[in-house]
Amino acid sequence: MSTPVSMPALGESVSEGTVTQWLKKEGDTVEVDEPLLEVSTDKVDTEIPSPVSGVLTKILVSEDETVEVGAQIAIIGGADEAPAPQEEAPAAEPEPEAEAAPEPEPEPEPAPQAAPEPAPAPRPEPAAQPAPAPAAQARRTREEETPTVDLGTLSGTGQVSGTDATSEGYVTPLVRKLAAQEGVDLSSVKGTGVGGRIRKQDVLEAARRRREQQQRAAAGPAPATAPAPRRAAADTTLRGRTETMSRLRQTIAEQMVESLRTSAQLTQVIEVDVTRIARLREQAAAQFAAVEGVELGFFPFFALATIEALKANPKLNAVIEGTEVTYHSIENLAVSVDTERGMLAPVIKDAGDLNLGGLARKIADLSERAHTARLGPDELSGGTFTLVDSGANGALLETPIINQPQVGILSTGTVVKRPVVVEDPQLGEVITVRSMAYLSLSYDHRLIDGADAARFLTSVKERLEEGSFEAELGLD
Repeated sequence: MSTPVSMPALGESVSEGTVTQWLKKEGDTVEVDEPLLEVSTDKVDTEIPSPVSGVLTKILVSEDETVEVGAQIAIIGGADEAPAPQEEAPAAEPEPEAEAAPEPEPEPEPAPQAAPEPAPAPRPEPAAQPAPAPAAQARRTREEETPTVDLGTLSGTGQVSGTDATSEGYVTPLVRKLAAQEGVDLSSVKGTGVGGRIRKQDVLEAARRRREQQQRAAAGPAPATAPAPRRAAADTTLRGRTETMSRLRQTIAEQMVESLRTSAQLTQVIEVDVTRIARLREQAAAQFAAVEGVELGFFPFFALATIEALKANPKLNAVIEGTEVTYHSIENLAVSVDTERGMLAPVIKDAGDLNLGGLARKIADLSERAHTARLGPDELSGGTFTLVDSGANGALLETPIINQPQVGILSTGTVVKRPVVVEDPQLGEVITVRSMAYLSLSYDHRLIDGADAARFLTSVKERLEEGSFEAELGLD
């Protein structure tokens, strides 16, 4: 039996994908959920797993070819197709007749005696020929243990429709066995495969995080200083090379140029004193890491202040459609991540419902999976406002380009200690060392005026400088 492999649905707004690399060749044996190929879309690069075990008998789509969702891209034959010629052995049953032909060699009188003599000899041989049947039964048993599911039947919840697995998330025996070995509870693992399928990499990642959490707990309090953010290393092999831009790079280029053509963009900059937050981080770093499982940086504070400012200034959380404006009732915060493949902006859905700890966990999770190419397409769409951590790379400020169809994007510069003139109640104006940062807001002037942008930035500034996050950090 042959199973066609189709281009799966890679997101609610994705209609096609480009085959970037085949990970298997024709004739290769594949297991269920084993990566077959890599596919690139205008949102994310992802691996497409095999829906069944068997042999990759035919590749229908070449590398760098773009096909629509639902189109057939390969054919996988059953694991028993290779040894199929052996099953023709029973057709050679006339062999006993050929062996019976020498029976006339004896004299006519002993011929009846010669008949019983060869009878036992040839019959055991054909009797042994049905041996492939048990092997076929073994293969069928193995296939029964592994549900054969077409990629198109996977739903967005990670469950399978139209199979016996509808009652639970689709997990292959290989993944289930690995989870048992690593002590991972599958109900707590979010699948990153197509349709939310839990993959081997998801289990390994969950096991790694669990070990790290155990090590942190055993090591005691975490240091007060946050580690340097993960950054994409510069590629020095590019010198003297000419190459075609990657699909992701082409998409970013098209979107940025289109954004500048679509909206009238201005940038407004404000300076913020985050000294109180720096002190809170020193006090609460160890406790926060123990409770939340992630270390406490400045960015979650910026994110929380941004979300609160969006609620107070809905103009910045809107979309323009022709002459109509829709003001969103939720805050889906996109956060930029600089990866080796290019800048990605995964989205924290319903960010307005999260506290400081929830935002910190979500930012750390999305950032890690962006670097390891494990983001789902739906996690890269649906943002209503974007926050850029320009300071992660040491930049003081930048003028970011709006991520369409949004109307605003905020960039946070790196936090630096420097002398600042402040007003002291007793001494008057004094020079002291403070932790300072620049915030740069690019906004769509078709909807937002300079005064609107200033009000938004002032809301963010006042929230950060006030520094009243003790309740969020459990320091009450």
